[in-house]
Amino acid sequence: MILFDLTKLNETIKSLEEEQNKDGFWNDQRAALQVVSNYNDAKKKVDTYTRISKEYKDLEDLLEASDDDDSEMKELITSTEEELDKDINSFRAILLFSGEYDGLNATLEVHPGAGGTEAQDWADMLFRMYGRWAEKNSFKFQVLSYENGEEAGLKSAVIKICGHNVYGLLKGEKGVHRLVRISPFDANARRHTSFASVNVVPEFGSVSDVVIDPKDLRVDTFRSGGAGGQNVNKVSSAVRITHIPSGIVVQCEIERSQLMNKATCMEMLADKLMQKKLEERDQKMKSIVGEQKNIEWGSQIRSYVFCPYTMVKDNRTGYETADVNGVMDGDIDPFIYAYLEMEAKNGQSVKKKDQ
Repeated sequence: MILFDLTKLNETIKSLEEEQNKDGFWNDQRAALQVVSNYNDAKKKVDTYTRISKEYKDLEDLLEASDDDDSEMKELITSTEEELDKDINSFRAILLFSGEYDGLNATLEVHPGAGGTEAQDWADMLFRMYGRWAEKNSFKFQVLSYENGEEAGLKSAVIKICGHNVYGLLKGEKGVHRLVRISPFDANARRHTSFASVNVVPEFGSVSDVVIDPKDLRVDTFRSGGAGGQNVNKVSSAVRITHIPSGIVVQCEIERSQLMNKATCMEMLADKLMQKKLEERDQKMKSIVGEQKNIEWGSQIRSYVFCPYTMVKDNRTGYETADVNGVMDGDIDPFIYAYLEMEAKNGQSVKKKDQ
């Protein structure tokens, strides 16, 4: 059960209203926009809870007034129950996105583990899975960088996904993903195990307060090796930026203009530096960064088994399904919400211990 403190939320709304009414509120636009966003989120939760409470009371009144022989009344009750159930599920989803950065867009990176073509092909399968998931949820999906594998698959890929609560949805996907299947690249049709890692970074944007010194950067340009654009492999429009003090490397090759690719790289670098800064500042950022793991046995967050049976199982939540084809086609919402509910329950347990 996900707890909901209406009194505390109303107090938060009142406090945010008072803050918005202060003189000079808009002097710091970035901070002001964050306050407005927090206010709108809190107000939406209270309004939704109020609507559900009213619907529940209406349903109780209908049940009390119902007659077993009244077919129209039965249909009305059934319709009201279905609507109430839908609103409750939506409300539960709203409560799951309580993290400070859950509402942001996200950049998702996919990298193969050791294993050559096998791992590179598996990384490409994950890349397609997240693309299909984004399409099914009507999120904007943009490939920022894609490096082809030697024979098949990919060596690395970076994609930007934009939409409501995208980071909140994807933050649990960070980690190592394990595949077990009969290899299509093995002439003896033997079973292989492959690994690939997924990293998810919030697009901090105006929330970020990172300042980047140009002297700390090494900028390299190269010819794009991915699909798209008439200038691919003709001009050095792709950009790779290395932040020397931290060792962080970002690259973008999707835009036709070198200038635009560089601008995108700078945004990605700022996001990664902001993430690193928050991680170093306090342990609260565990909810964003997660635990870094090697791309190998025993470190996976999820296993995808194609043979000798079909199953996808999340090692953290225990949620599993035999519909491996559906999962690879982007049907990963059940895994996403199972993780979010687990995190919500763990968060409540911590709060109870602290009280």
